[in-house]
Amino acid sequence: MNGEEEFFDAVTEADQRVAGVMRVDTGRSSAVGKVEERPPRENGIQKHRTSLPAPMFSRSDFSVWSILKKCIGLELSKITMPIAFNEPLSFLQRITEYMEHVYLIRSACCQPQALERMQCVAAFAVSAVASQWERTGKPFNPLLGETYELIREDLGFRFISEQVSHHPPISAFYSEGLNQDFLFHGSIYPKLKFWGKSVEAEPQGTITLELLKHGEAYTWTNPTCCVHNVLVGKLWIEQYGTVEIVNHRTGDKCVLHFKPCGLFGKELHRVEGHIQDKNKKKLFMIYGKWTECLWGVDPAAYESFRKRERRGDLPSKMQPDDGSQKAEGDAVDTVPEVQETVQVIPGSKLLWRVNTRPPNSAQMYNFTSFTVSLNELQSGMEKTLAPTDCRWRPDIRGMENGDMDLASQEKERLEEKQREARRERAKREAEWQTRWFHQGSNPHTGTPDWLYTGGYFERNFSRCPDIY
Repeated sequence: MNGEEEFFDAVTEADQRVAGVMRVDTGRSSAVGKVEERPPRENGIQKHRTSLPAPMFSRSDFSVWSILKKCIGLELSKITMPIAFNEPLSFLQRITEYMEHVYLIRSACCQPQALERMQCVAAFAVSAVASQWERTGKPFNPLLGETYELIREDLGFRFISEQVSHHPPISAFYSEGLNQDFLFHGSIYPKLKFWGKSVEAEPQGTITLELLKHGEAYTWTNPTCCVHNVLVGKLWIEQYGTVEIVNHRTGDKCVLHFKPCGLFGKELHRVEGHIQDKNKKKLFMIYGKWTECLWGVDPAAYESFRKRERRGDLPSKMQPDDGSQKAEGDAVDTVPEVQETVQVIPGSKLLWRVNTRPPNSAQMYNFTSFTVSLNELQSGMEKTLAPTDCRWRPDIRGMENGDMDLASQEKERLEEKQREARRERAKREAEWQTRWFHQGSNPHTGTPDWLYTGGYFERNFSRCPDIY
């Protein structure tokens, strides 16, 4: 493989074979340019779609092993992957899913005490990975210069992201509260590796949340995500690793342990941790599941409960959380049922609960209701969106509409166009110029970061590259 072929979801012969099997006739002649007329709600807030144009295709008609057998131990961002692995979203849109539970940020802004604010921020950090539950498709790799914006007046924020680097692939994002109450920004470099039976995604890069009213900044990184049984059996996902959230004003820290599932799956989806002050004194205990809910309790009550649990003094049937869901999974090849849900410790405080997914989510790539709306084109957007916005990507639009032939052909065309643009820059010895972000240092950690330059929402798109 030469350098020009790296970091693409390239089309293979298997793609063309699969495309013929999976094609869904949507009756549309074009994948791009379709906008949906949606009447506003009575309160003036725009409605958003509740389903995708076409159901998800079947991935059972091709050999995963034929694609992945040469990839063991390698970073998948440097391996050509077939379109059948994808879901109809760009990675930039998946980043935007952090904002599904943005109410937790608004709640943090309203809390008078630093401890209560950290509780909300911790819940927000956990909620950011909740949408990945059962999401076994990979998003499309963004093209260099690709952007995505989302303005949700009903949720009180606006969001912009840009693919700022192709080698390595780096996505930068910036969001602000419409009431000037918060800033949320960062850059992410996802490293993917295939380990024989699983695909591991390690998100590198710093995430920063600033609560402007309180003059506080919090930073953290996301846990590692792993998709199991990619060759044989039912696909399932776990998150594991330690997430440390630092309040740079007070020195408080929240340490969250995303538990690996263990030999029999008893720890699957579990999150446990605590909030400590700058002297490392534990102030608050946190527990739950990133797929369901998060609770917090006083350290004394938590330790007392755990001691009774270890001694076997607890009642044989503890009252589970009413919003919990049955967990599945293990560390081997099958997915046995785990008959546990979150056991609520007396005196606990509910910090967060996951949104219920739409009833047809399984036919829509296991998207949440928030996610379903991310790629919709509404009337008037053709006049306001940047030409680099990934809603205009014909390959993603083709997959969303069920036209896998078109999706494969358009993805191949876009990737070749990007290769040609890179060759032309090499001839001119010109470097790529980002449009909305620039390299710098994180103002709170001092580590390398990509910072928002500003100006996007003034809608001057004259210097945007032609990438589609």
